Amino acid sequence: MVDLRFVSSTGGGGPIIPDYSGANVRGIIPALLGPGDWATSLPAWMPSPVAESDQCVMLVLDGLGWDQFQDRLDLMPTLAGFTGQAVHTVAPTTTSTALTSITTGLTPGEHGIVGYRMVLSGDVLNVLRWTVGEQQVRRSKRPPDVQPFDPFLGRAIPVVSMSELQNSAFSEAHLRGSVPLGWRAPSSIAVTAAAQVAAGERFVYCYYGGIDKIAHERGFGPYYDAELRAADHLVADLLATLPSGTSLLITADHGQVHVGDNIVTPSAELLRAVTLQSGEGRFRWLHTNAVDDVAEIARAEVGDRAWVVTKEQVIDEGWFGPTVSPPVRSRLGDVALVAREQVSFHEDADSGLYQLVCRHGSLTSAEVFVPLLAGTA
Repeated sequence: MVDLRFVSSTGGGGPIIPDYSGANVRGIIPALLGPGDWATSLPAWMPSPVAESDQCVMLVLDGLGWDQFQDRLDLMPTLAGFTGQAVHTVAPTTTSTALTSITTGLTPGEHGIVGYRMVLSGDVLNVLRWTVGEQQVRRSKRPPDVQPFDPFLGRAIPVVSMSELQNSAFSEAHLRGSVPLGWRAPSSIAVTAAAQVAAGERFVYCYYGGIDKIAHERGFGPYYDAELRAADHLVADLLATLPSGTSLLITADHGQVHVGDNIVTPSAELLRAVTLQSGEGRFRWLHTNAVDDVAEIARAEVGDRAWVVTKEQVIDEGWFGPTVSPPVRSRLGDVALVAREQVSFHEDADSGLYQLVCRHGSLTSAEVFVPLLAGTA
């Protein structure tokens, strides 16, 4: 059964800075694929069914935060029966950063994918689309140059993910060298993973993005609840289909906050000395040469709704890990608006086809804590 040691909290009023040396998603792959026997070498925070198995399938449920899971255990009875606990994800709590930390085993300060939108050579790169504005930049900003570390400790791991993502630039950045096994319907995930285990693969990595997508589009409510039921059916299907004795490990990249119409547009005064904005709505970077002035105005204007922090503070406090290399440091902004309330900070260049209802990126309990749960087929 799930371990309730981690409960909803905002860290005594401050941001929850991820613990990268402890129970953190970035430690999963090094624990599983590093040297040593699973029965004796796995960390104490790894759920026991993994240590007791010879083969493991890992499923990342994009967007399933621990807090949301705990509030809706009745909708996910299969997953609620698993063994495990809450663990930390990374900062910012966003898909591109967290998935890269999961697959490489590195902190954001090491692998360099430090946000949904980050600055590279003066351009703001949308990492998931690998675009600057509307222009594809895969040739001029090569994924292996932007993120140079091999995923899965350099092993050719089977990756079961959506077919349309197989050849994307972001997939090259965080999954290159793996064996892509695309699916076009979620029902194929269990069949494909089971075939890989039956063929002798010790570890199989699976990704499912439905929870995150529905939360963004519909928010919390009947559509979200229906999606959680569907995701639990997927977990049950995997248990029923995988060869007996295989462990099934479930985690996520981040949680969610229901923002809705609570959109904050920074004032002209605040943005007067700002040359660029990057990041995302709940972790908005402001790029400026007037750091102290911008930070002061921001604290006065939005300090009741956000933690206003400078790049130096973020680095000194280890938000992105104990080490931030100079190239990675250059990708960060100068002042960050990190939402503490259920708000998002608007930027015209960061507006999509529709307004997102649920969002993530900040360092609240709802976004930082994710499940690490396991069961046995």
